[in-house]
Amino acid sequence: MFRPLFLGLILAACAAPSAQATPAELTRQRAEAGAVSIVRDDWGIAHVHGHTDRQAVFGMAYAQAEDDFNRVETNYLAALGRTAEAVGPAAIWQDLRIKLIVDPVQLKADYAASPAWLKALMGGWADGLNFYLATHPAVKPKVIAHFEPWMALAFSEGSIGPDIERADLGQLQAFYGGAKAVSVALPRAPDGQPLEAGGSNGFAIAPANTRDGHALLLINPHTSFFFRSELQMRSDEGLNAYGAVTWGQFFIYQGFNPHVGWMHTSTGADVVDEFAETIVRKDGKPFYRYGEALRAVEVSTIVVPYRTKEGGLQSRSFTVYRTHHGPIVRAQEGKWIAIALMQRPVEALEQSFLRTKAHDYASFMQVAELKANSSNNTLFADDKGEIAYLHPQFIPKRDDRFDYTRPVDGADPATDWQGPTPLAEVPHLVGPPSGFLFNSNDEPWNTAGPGDSPRKADFPRYMDQAGENMRGVHDIRVLAGRRDFTLQSLMGAAFDPWLPAFAKLIPSLLSAYDATADGDPLRARLADQIAVLRGWDDRWSAGSVATSLAVFWGDEMFKGVPGASSGRVALFDRIAAEASAAQKLQALASASDRLTADFGTWRTSWGEINRFQRLDDSIDPHHDDARPSIPVPFVSSQWGSLAAFGASRYPGTKKLYGYKGNSFVAVVEFGPRVRAFAVTAGGESGDPKSPHFNDQALRYASGDLREVYFWPEQLRGHTERTYHPGDTQP
Repeated sequence: MFRPLFLGLILAACAAPSAQATPAELTRQRAEAGAVSIVRDDWGIAHVHGHTDRQAVFGMAYAQAEDDFNRVETNYLAALGRTAEAVGPAAIWQDLRIKLIVDPVQLKADYAASPAWLKALMGGWADGLNFYLATHPAVKPKVIAHFEPWMALAFSEGSIGPDIERADLGQLQAFYGGAKAVSVALPRAPDGQPLEAGGSNGFAIAPANTRDGHALLLINPHTSFFFRSELQMRSDEGLNAYGAVTWGQFFIYQGFNPHVGWMHTSTGADVVDEFAETIVRKDGKPFYRYGEALRAVEVSTIVVPYRTKEGGLQSRSFTVYRTHHGPIVRAQEGKWIAIALMQRPVEALEQSFLRTKAHDYASFMQVAELKANSSNNTLFADDKGEIAYLHPQFIPKRDDRFDYTRPVDGADPATDWQGPTPLAEVPHLVGPPSGFLFNSNDEPWNTAGPGDSPRKADFPRYMDQAGENMRGVHDIRVLAGRRDFTLQSLMGAAFDPWLPAFAKLIPSLLSAYDATADGDPLRARLADQIAVLRGWDDRWSAGSVATSLAVFWGDEMFKGVPGASSGRVALFDRIAAEASAAQKLQALASASDRLTADFGTWRTSWGEINRFQRLDDSIDPHHDDARPSIPVPFVSSQWGSLAAFGASRYPGTKKLYGYKGNSFVAVVEFGPRVRAFAVTAGGESGDPKSPHFNDQALRYASGDLREVYFWPEQLRGHTERTYHPGDTQP
């Protein structure tokens, strides 16, 4: 339940500094640190060991803080609705949106009621971060000077963003700010283009489709760069997991242990809905219709502190509203719109950690019965040769007569959620005859290829809203019919350069050109460009002029087209069929002009344009054409590139610099002993002075994955430092 907040107490709490560790706490933390060892390998990656799971969590939280405390704190400011305390009033609405579902009073109660083992882990997590701050007095937190164990429940699932981010900030401000309704533009990249779509690729390959008879897994999340840490955490209580960790969380989000591996991709399942509430006022109080009855709208106060220009704190108070469907986030056509989403922080944190200790498909599914993963599809593989696809485990069961892509009538009880869907009724697949499974943020109806996938007709409409995208088309091309996969060839598949969107689009451009009259000025003007594209094999490469032409032409064609960055197949079919010949040719002329204006000639290779550059650890990056950068051959996932590189111009630049896409890439083989190769964008450390700030950049750009040192003997000869948390540098 959303509890009212006492304004005076909150204002006092906001103004007070965060509590510092007591001498007794420091003594306890030092003793705990002595039981934890951290080995840094020659890529700077932390391999953490503790006797207990709690100690391993303590060590991994400490190691993450060493690598980039700024990102750890920033994530918790966002998760707790406290960003405005660091950056000022611009973040007030972002914080209010989070506070509609994150109530510290409730989280503290949830913490108190949590199972003892989970409370121990939350305590170890808070102790690890606080011990880092106590032993690094030069590090000055922006806001959170002391972490409390319950805070871990605010950020429990590891996804790119919480479900509440579906609520539009402009509409939220219009409702609670007393302003007129505003039309809020979609977020854009720095050059004004649509943002690279978030997402990921996951492949699971059965032993029958491999050369050596061992299951394989591709782990390839697409996020903003430097969004996750890479590390290993071990304990003497059976924990031994390696992979990508969202900064500040205490579980491996995408990774593997000696027996199983798991890869999450953002889902197209409908797990967030809006309910249009009919409001009636009685005696000045709001009620909402529900069936034949009127129910009281729950009314409470939320206080959002924010930093002033002078550095002090002020706050804004909001009277907020809630029905049994969820908090009110906007108004539409005279109705109040409530948003319904998963709010199961304890179960989500349990599931996130416990799956890292699963040892086969059965134990993984036992954890999945917690039904607290709302935002991810999962690809699974294990050393028994099992491979599986899982749809999100939290999908509300609903009456499929209603269209939940739009607000439904909250007054009709038939529209209500009916609890989580039983896992047996959710799309999933184990050991398909095709011998492979994949997901690239697309529909589950092709996950094992034609004929072996779940059937769309067998499930409600709300099980998928993503549809088919170009990466899914690409996945089938690289996976179907192949029986000789190895770790090395799986790497090759992950970086396969084919661009199915242009394989679909370019022929229509060539046809448009061929049908152009001889006297048309565009025919002569574009002859050379058409010749280059006619001879292209629809594959990216750093030295390719055709890649440059195609991408710039595609950007011109899709300017202002909603959803273009999603890469949906239907959208490309429509553009290829419906855009006029003149539109296609004029877009090529405009693309050529832009290339010439920015680079001196349209005959500019893609690698000269598309660059990776890491200048500092600013969360909002900046770039400089005069500073060193690295050519990147792969392109936006919009065009069906499996290796994704969302790039943009920045103020003062002509080159395109990556900001999102491939962030962590790993291939894993579950043989007699698990082995893996991986690469992280840039490097492990956020410190520009560290040798590991950018030491993986060349490998990242070329798809040259490095060996993962999972087993202790692999670390021999590859260890830079072994220490306990709190030890001083040698």
